[in-house]
Amino acid sequence: MKKLINNPEQVVDEMLDGIITAHPETLKRLPGLSVLVRKEAPIKGKVGLVSGGGSGHEPAHAGFVGEHLLDAAVAGEVFTSPTPDQIFEAIKAVDGGEGVLLIVKNYSGDVMNFDMAAEMAQAEGIEVEQVIVRDDTAVENKEDRRGVAGTIFVHKIAGQAASEGKSLKEVAQIAQHAIKNLRSMGVSLSPSTVPASGQPGFTLKEDEIQIGTGIHGEQGMERTSLKPADQITEEIMKNILNELQFVPGEEAAVITNGLGSTPLMELYIVHRKVAALLESKNIQLKKSLVGEYMTSLEMAGCSITVLKLDKDLKTYLN
Repeated sequence: MKKLINNPEQVVDEMLDGIITAHPETLKRLPGLSVLVRKEAPIKGKVGLVSGGGSGHEPAHAGFVGEHLLDAAVAGEVFTSPTPDQIFEAIKAVDGGEGVLLIVKNYSGDVMNFDMAAEMAQAEGIEVEQVIVRDDTAVENKEDRRGVAGTIFVHKIAGQAASEGKSLKEVAQIAQHAIKNLRSMGVSLSPSTVPASGQPGFTLKEDEIQIGTGIHGEQGMERTSLKPADQITEEIMKNILNELQFVPGEEAAVITNGLGSTPLMELYIVHRKVAALLESKNIQLKKSLVGEYMTSLEMAGCSITVLKLDKDLKTYLN
């Protein structure tokens, strides 16, 4: 294992210190906690937004704390949910009197710990709502679907709604509407290695890829031989578009997301095929994000997220 780290047990703590050092004008860290919040939090009269999860997915989630986005991000250990008490402290830190929305990715540890933190906050008189992101179409059962890079669109849309002074229930409804119109799927070319273990999360042969891999290296839909980028993109997009059921003329936003070790050259090659496939179905591509938004340490590969837009979602996203 080759990594630019010191003690494997200190990677999250040192990373958070590094983020604060790089962005002292916009972020602060709650003392003794793995919680980063907006410098001006709490903001009176505005719904607070909190998200988070295991570390190793940077820039998610701390990279999305800021104006029109999240008010706080809670970092767990690598690929491990943050604890309820850390989430609870984040809720308290951003509560400006209008309540707090929790944006949670659908992993059992995250769901359980965010739910416990919400109960703790409600016991202290803080109104809390939760939305759970389940955008990974690689999992057949919709209730079991993982939350992956589509979560970034939820951060942005909910963040804008909150900044406009919407109520907690309104912001939660808008976030939930985005989630219903959101699908993602990924492909991995190589595994990632958790610093504490020093071992790859899975193995692939030199000419082998895994389609549908989760952001923690979870089992995908299939292992297959390496294919041209266009062919892989077609397979992923077919799965996504079969579910979203666009009507010709409707509009979409897309994230072509790198998983940690994929050159931008390759992401743009994939994205160009995504755009061509949408155009072939008379779906208008209105917003494109290409780069690393939700990674998996040094995993090579990418994910594609498609958001079906309507007038409201487009307005919030823009």
